[in-house]
Amino acid sequence: MTDLDARLRAVLDLNQADARESGGRHEYDGRVQDLSPEGVAAALARVGEGPAPADPYDAAHLEVFEGAAKVVFGELQLHRRNPLFHLSNLDLACYDRDYAPAPEREAAKTAHLARWPEAVEHAISSLDAVAAPVATSLLGAVKGLAAGVTDDDALKAHARLVAHVERAAAVGDPDAALGGEALARLMGASEGLPVDLGRLAERADAERDRLHSLLAQACAKLGEEGRPPLEVARELVKRHPDADGVIEAARLGTEKAIAFTREKDLVPYHDGECLVGLAPESRRWAMAMMAWNAPGEPEGPSWYYITPPDSSWPAPEQEEWLEVFSDTTLPAINVHEVAPGHFSHGRALRHVSSDVRRLLLSMSFVEGWAHYGEELCVEEGFEAHDPRFEIGVWLEALIRVTRLACAIGVHTGQMTVEEGARRFESDTHLAGPAALSEARRATFDPTYGRYTWGKLLIQDLREEARSQWGAGFSLRRFHQAMLDLGSPPLGLLSRALG
Repeated sequence: MTDLDARLRAVLDLNQADARESGGRHEYDGRVQDLSPEGVAAALARVGEGPAPADPYDAAHLEVFEGAAKVVFGELQLHRRNPLFHLSNLDLACYDRDYAPAPEREAAKTAHLARWPEAVEHAISSLDAVAAPVATSLLGAVKGLAAGVTDDDALKAHARLVAHVERAAAVGDPDAALGGEALARLMGASEGLPVDLGRLAERADAERDRLHSLLAQACAKLGEEGRPPLEVARELVKRHPDADGVIEAARLGTEKAIAFTREKDLVPYHDGECLVGLAPESRRWAMAMMAWNAPGEPEGPSWYYITPPDSSWPAPEQEEWLEVFSDTTLPAINVHEVAPGHFSHGRALRHVSSDVRRLLLSMSFVEGWAHYGEELCVEEGFEAHDPRFEIGVWLEALIRVTRLACAIGVHTGQMTVEEGARRFESDTHLAGPAALSEARRATFDPTYGRYTWGKLLIQDLREEARSQWGAGFSLRRFHQAMLDLGSPPLGLLSRALG
């Protein structure tokens, strides 16, 4: 593992959980980040110290992340408002991946757990501005941190954190909105570009309308012309594997996605191994996720984790969970998580030219790339014989674009969470608790519109590349040009065109 430049290290020190897991920087194993007000202020004071990287692109990329850190932790002080920062700091799930021998990982996990009391004290000292809706939405996740933990000191510390968040849920500010100016600053600083929320909301509406039209066309291919497309979709998602068959269905779908991506040569690298299996117990809050072989780790397998419903749940809850893995939607999830999505992106990160590009990941690009990959597969003819694949892609896209609209609405005060839930019910195939859950996510994940935002800007850049490169354009060339930048902030995407 290479030594890191001090200026890059200062940014990673403010995002230790991400550096450990997404970047594979395991010098952070067994450590917790000091997220107390004093600890954050001290870490921020080190940001930007020292010479910039010699490479002009790397310098610009690093500067975006330095600016974002100053907005997130300095200007907006989100570590005081949002328990998610502290949940990531306490999370032990990263040690369940097989990136190192089990005894080494177990020792790191034990050391990390021993520092829970310290981390919880820091969390309680910081979390003095948690809105009630944020606390309510995250309370289950806070409680779930202790699953499988038996250490008495750690459990006592955890109980203090739970009580603190419960109090915020009871007496915190009922308004979770950041405000339009703050949301625009957060989104823009994180991606190195100015953000006009009004124009972005208009584009979200236009994208929704485009997707509804595409969904209607795809449903017509199934002979369902004339019926409301979302009504058709709600019937289609009821056809799915049973709980015992979900992982095998994902495994077969993964093989197809990887083979198609290789056949079409859609990404620069087709190496590496992607295994499919049951998510570790600590990760079963997620239905499906990619844990890639991180760029700082020795060569090893990436894992596509799947979580079937728990057999102890009530039957309606199991059914709702399984609908996510329907014959219509699971193929779209496979290409998003695996190829040409996250797995392919993770392989490209292992080949990029610098630590800045390997370790500083724009999440709007990460999720935008994988989401772009879904529609790309429709364009390139993946599963062209079965309209259900593209129906699944449009359904997933409608959820993502509604997230963008909901985040803007909730944080500018133009939409309540309940109104957001109704928008999910009218614009997507989700209903009831699922729609409400998606709307509530806006309160604690204000940038969860990043999937659509990233996808749209990648598509914009592709059209620009076609125009600039003319006969020299190819998808392979375009994709490599972007992925050679690692996971570029959206404001730097155009650098891919040279």
